[in-house]
Amino acid sequence: MFPFHQRTALEPACVATARRFVDQTLTSWGTLGLILDAQLVVSELVTNAMRHGGGAAQLRLLSHGHELACVVTDHSRTAPVAAAPDVFSEFGRGLRLVDALCTAWGWLSPGGARKLVWAVLAG
Repeated sequence: MFPFHQRTALEPACVATARRFVDQTLTSWGTLGLILDAQLVVSELVTNAMRHGGGAAQLRLLSHGHELACVVTDHSRTAPVAAAPDVFSEFGRGLRLVDALCTAWGWLSPGGARKLVWAVLAG
């Protein structure tokens, strides 16, 4: 688990910090084949938390068998929305990318003013 500090949860540097956490964790688990995809997925989830969720609160990585779950908690209950494809748009492709790389993704609100957005990668 990686907790983001409130003062840095909205700074772009927290995305790089999350990618490093993924690299270090998956390397220690010996799950090297998933590192690049997991870094990309986590980057998108953390960026969405920064832009639309009031900042990233926490990142968790969970491994079971050949699957890896990436879970990002943010400060909003607003549901994530995969934008309609638009080749001219600068933004809005993140969740479509997550959908393409993962076997499943979704979100839940466990109560309070937070939500968890999760994505599962198969190794």
